[in-house]
Amino acid sequence: MMATALITPATGSRRGLPPASPQAMVYPESDGKPMADNTRQFDTIVMIQGGLAALFADRPDVFVAGDLLWYPVEGEPQIRAAPDTMVVFGRPPGHRGSYIQHEEDHIAPQVVFEVLSPGNTPAEMRKKLGFYDRYGVEEYYEYDPDRGTLKGWVRREGRLEPIAQMEGWVSPLLGIRFGLEGTDLALYHPDGQRFETFVEQAQRAKAERQRAETERQRAEAEQQRAEAAERRIMQLAERLRRLGVDPDAL
Repeated sequence: MMATALITPATGSRRGLPPASPQAMVYPESDGKPMADNTRQFDTIVMIQGGLAALFADRPDVFVAGDLLWYPVEGEPQIRAAPDTMVVFGRPPGHRGSYIQHEEDHIAPQVVFEVLSPGNTPAEMRKKLGFYDRYGVEEYYEYDPDRGTLKGWVRREGRLEPIAQMEGWVSPLLGIRFGLEGTDLALYHPDGQRFETFVEQAQRAKAERQRAETERQRAEAEQQRAEAAERRIMQLAERLRRLGVDPDAL
């Protein structure tokens, strides 16, 4: 007689058969917190993320994201952080609901940025620094737009150590230069071009279009003047021929 598999009420396992596979681990794609608490913080985050995405747009091995949950430990979804911006070398760009490290060749983000809001406490920021130190971040940058302060840490001998002077600092991994213009964060591409907000990019693009249109109109007017002068010369030559004068002999 064939044996019958039984399900025990307590565990749901079936006697005589292998245990059921565990339910797939869930890594939430949202922590329910806003990306930013005010417009200045938001604009700064977007400027950093957008500038870095543009910087590495031609690299198939660099992933740049803003406000994306990062899960550094497999099977521990409660261990997570959502850097305002992160850069991962060795991973392809593309859309993700979260950054699950063990699904990304176990590569941790190497560079992270935090832009403080008025609600961020010193204790909270120390906790974030400890998290990034523990889970392998190579460079960590922290900007407070309300106070106009800029701090940075770089990994030395296995630990994130403070950068003594951020003004003029060049990121070893990103190649960008840091500075402050008053209380505003200023970041510069390796070619010296400053990171721009979307508004600044739109204004620059508009100004370039206006300059191009002005140049087109100037060139068109110059062409019309040249054509008019050529017509006058031809008319004069024709009059001379009618008078019996060869204009080519003059």
